[in-house]
Amino acid sequence: MEFVFWASFALLFYIYFGYPLAVKAFATLKSNPIAANDDYLPKVSILIAAYNEAKDIEATLRNKLALDYPLEKLEVLVISDESEDGTDGIVEAVAASTQIPVRLFRQAPRQGKTAGLNTLVPTATGDILLFSDANSQWDTQAVRKLCRNFADPRVGYVTGKMVYVHADGSMVGDGCSAYMKYENWLRDQETRIGSIVGVDGGIDAMRKELYQPLRADQLPDFVQPLKVVEQGYRVVYEPEALLKEEALSDGRSEFSMRVRVSLRALWALKDMKHLMNPVGGPIFAWQLMSHKLLRYGAFVPMITLAIVTLLLAPKGGIYQPAALAYIAFLVLAWLGRKKEAGGQSLSAVYAIPYYFMLLNLASYKAFFAFLRGEKKVIWNPRKG
Repeated sequence: MEFVFWASFALLFYIYFGYPLAVKAFATLKSNPIAANDDYLPKVSILIAAYNEAKDIEATLRNKLALDYPLEKLEVLVISDESEDGTDGIVEAVAASTQIPVRLFRQAPRQGKTAGLNTLVPTATGDILLFSDANSQWDTQAVRKLCRNFADPRVGYVTGKMVYVHADGSMVGDGCSAYMKYENWLRDQETRIGSIVGVDGGIDAMRKELYQPLRADQLPDFVQPLKVVEQGYRVVYEPEALLKEEALSDGRSEFSMRVRVSLRALWALKDMKHLMNPVGGPIFAWQLMSHKLLRYGAFVPMITLAIVTLLLAPKGGIYQPAALAYIAFLVLAWLGRKKEAGGQSLSAVYAIPYYFMLLNLASYKAFFAFLRGEKKVIWNPRKG
């Protein structure tokens, strides 16, 4: 049992701390800078997939039309996945009121985001494809910041920086925001050594020539960047291309979203498992296994560590305080859930344990759905 304790502890430490520290050390020893150029301004196409987004779609389109980018090099393409709430009419009204091309396509019956993007891409006239969610608010400089990286011919895909905000626009303090800060820091380090292994999806860009049509059940935010790496190009992070997105207001909505994303990511890892073969590229294979495969499976050593810690606690030594610390962590997570349910704002003391447990419970649920062969193709708008 002692071996299981230390093996579980070591694996969890590696997943959340060891791997990031190793990437940081690697980036310090052997940096791979990007030859970015702020004057590089290619023609771009912004692609938006929407289903019943009447609440947000006009604000999203107005946000894109107000970007600081040459108007003659910008177009917006929207595909409505059989929306029934007036989304189509709103898009058409916006299109009629602007000189920037805004084109609406309708997909019926519903087939999901991936099928929608497959439909839009052949009609796009831009050299660079930009992907936005139907509720994403970009900084006015976002497109310039994304595109400057494509001046480097080795770069094929660029993702921006997402920050969670409250409905009034103020920053979210902890919890999911702390998680995003951690992820964004890690993406910055991974960029320095070559490519990142996870993108946001709400503020992404790629060379049109590299786009590959995907199956409707594949997660474009995960598989498409891996396809770019497969073709020999870099996938990088641009911290100055900002996206503000309203945080989900309750853990139940966040949990459902995380289960859905985790499930589709597991299928993506299965589809692209050849990239985890060190023969094809040892550094990226190590990154993909450490950052994604082990992260989604972290609930396993969490469970084994919990069990053996409680069983070993009576022996004293390190095991007794370890058991108390584990119990305290779970209590703080539970209290965070209770406080949130009661409408209270959470400090980091409660929010970080709560969100950590939420992520791993979502991975646990997604893993067993994956084993049952479940897949998610269509989606519903996020509820803030």
